[in-house]
Amino acid sequence: MKNTEIPEIYSIKKTPKETLAHWYRLMAVGRTIDEKAPNYLKQAIGWSYHGPYAGHDGIQLAIGQSFEKSKDHLFLYYRDMLSALSAGMTAEELILNGISKATDPGTGGRHMSNHFSKPEWNIHNVSSLTGNHTLHAVGVARAIKYYGEKAVSISSQGESSVSEGYVYEAINGATREKLPVIFVFQDNGYGISVPKKDQTANRKVANNFSGFKNLSIIHCNGKDVFDSMNAMAEARRVALEEGHPVIVQANCVRIHSHSNSDKHELYRNENERNYVQEYDPFAKFRRLLIRYNRFTEEEIREMDDAAALEIKQAHKAAMKAPDPDPATIHDFVVPEPHQPEKYPDGTHQESGEKKKLITALNETLKAEFRHNPDTFIWGQDMANKEKGGVFNVSKGLQKEFGKKRVFNAPIAEDFIVGTANGMSRYSEKIRIVIEGAEFADYFWPAMEQYVDSSHDYWRSNGKFTPNVTIRLASGGYIGGGLYHSQNIEGSLASIPGVRIVYPSFADDAAGLLRTAMRSRGMTMFMEPKALYQDPRAATVIPDDFEVPFGKARIRREGSDLTLITYGNTTHMSLDAAEQLAGEGFSVEVIDLRSLVPLDKETLIASVKKTNRVLVVHEDKVHGGFGGEVASILMEEAFEWLDAPVRRVGSTFTPVGFHRELEKAILPNTDKIYAAAKELLIY
Repeated sequence: MKNTEIPEIYSIKKTPKETLAHWYRLMAVGRTIDEKAPNYLKQAIGWSYHGPYAGHDGIQLAIGQSFEKSKDHLFLYYRDMLSALSAGMTAEELILNGISKATDPGTGGRHMSNHFSKPEWNIHNVSSLTGNHTLHAVGVARAIKYYGEKAVSISSQGESSVSEGYVYEAINGATREKLPVIFVFQDNGYGISVPKKDQTANRKVANNFSGFKNLSIIHCNGKDVFDSMNAMAEARRVALEEGHPVIVQANCVRIHSHSNSDKHELYRNENERNYVQEYDPFAKFRRLLIRYNRFTEEEIREMDDAAALEIKQAHKAAMKAPDPDPATIHDFVVPEPHQPEKYPDGTHQESGEKKKLITALNETLKAEFRHNPDTFIWGQDMANKEKGGVFNVSKGLQKEFGKKRVFNAPIAEDFIVGTANGMSRYSEKIRIVIEGAEFADYFWPAMEQYVDSSHDYWRSNGKFTPNVTIRLASGGYIGGGLYHSQNIEGSLASIPGVRIVYPSFADDAAGLLRTAMRSRGMTMFMEPKALYQDPRAATVIPDDFEVPFGKARIRREGSDLTLITYGNTTHMSLDAAEQLAGEGFSVEVIDLRSLVPLDKETLIASVKKTNRVLVVHEDKVHGGFGGEVASILMEEAFEWLDAPVRRVGSTFTPVGFHRELEKAILPNTDKIYAAAKELLIY
């Protein structure tokens, strides 16, 4: 780490008059909107959330002026109104966002106000998860470096959000990879009402990172236009020429309350409130322009009048804009997936050599890496000599495709998922596969990024979706115990915006993985690790085999009972059906393959035939995905049911380590047989 001296490029005397006039117009327009925003709420027009930026004027002007649209990538936070305006967005676009109109260029009214974006210019849509976009900025910077473009990724945030663990993960990863990313900390001393001293021991939060290698830290006065412009110019130079990340610590003041739902009078005394007013950056800039005879009072008034007129016209235009249409709420939840052509129903003729499930995954990954040279994979233990993932699923990938496409990530699940989101923002052609965690049970630290990514497509009104496949080794039957044998798909299934697939056989594993990697959008790919080497899961796999999402597979035809299952329990269910066949019962076994979307048509058609249903899965019965399946069938196929829908799954306990505990907790063939027999004679 090094503290970088700021060379003087901009000053009140040297900067051309036309540039100063441009800056003043931006600051005047921005401040007028900043002060006008709360009035929209009072008039019940909108802008129900507004975080005023007054006091951050210098650094925000500089952020926007440092950004080259459609080349650089810009990640703003909720207080970055002037940054957005300075980057090229119009007053009308800011107001459209504030009052949540359908023509808001970033979200179409779907995201809360004060989240400014214009994806077509690389001003990215970010969520309200404060500071999490640092990971996205790092991910896109990785792509900038890989493709050799002379550009930077800029991430802006308040100093309090730096306390979040994922910010440390982002900066650690950026320094390790030497990425061209600029992290701007706009330090106003407060996180809502929490003073900085309650956030960190260092007076300047950037100094928390003083021990990091490959990092420059620049301190500037965020209230001063020229100091901020010089700081951002130097940060950009360092990122581009020296090829490593930069932190810009900009000291600011917050003149008003945190937001329109906050009352800073409750925690700031009158002296402090008066003090910050005295350090108003816009007022200071105005005084400087006059004091150094760059503009006359009359010229300043003319620019003020022009700004007021611009706002008036922008307001009128925005008020005429349409509101979001409630009929569109189902648009852009999940993008249309790749549609298999050669194998439209995901079935094939069984002839040839059988391959194990782990081989199916490995060979499909390699085939798809050859098919699309813009495919990448990373995770923990992914690529070190002969190691290829904790189960060696990715064995040989780095050797064939190189360290720039196949590489290890730090043990930081949030970083793994967040940078995948970010890297996919660089280009639509990119496809990313990640091992979200070494075991599905370890995925929880990444859930904030998973949730954030799940609604990117919807939140951006269809302008961005992370093209990412998340692989997770899931389930038990390996004697793994806690953090090595749990199932999590039931918890994930309630989150819209992500497909969830769970194969039981090698061919489906290959086909679903290929479809996921060729599709737009996010897919959670659950792998039953107990079946990796199991001969029962081995099948013939045709070349380029594909399985469509939302298409179940009937593994065994039957007429007396429908047994619905997926993953490890598919094989147990087939064994139970075979036992029951010996007793004269005909049991149909349906392998879901895809949980989200779900093939309701195949399930309902089977119920009409058999009139009885048993849902089996490895996950807990309580809160498991089987409850959703049972509810759908009770609601949509009730008239054909001759018995209640029953479920078999694990007990409402963690999965224990000792084999006898695991056996008592997880479902098995005997438990499935017993439940099926009860239903058959109901």
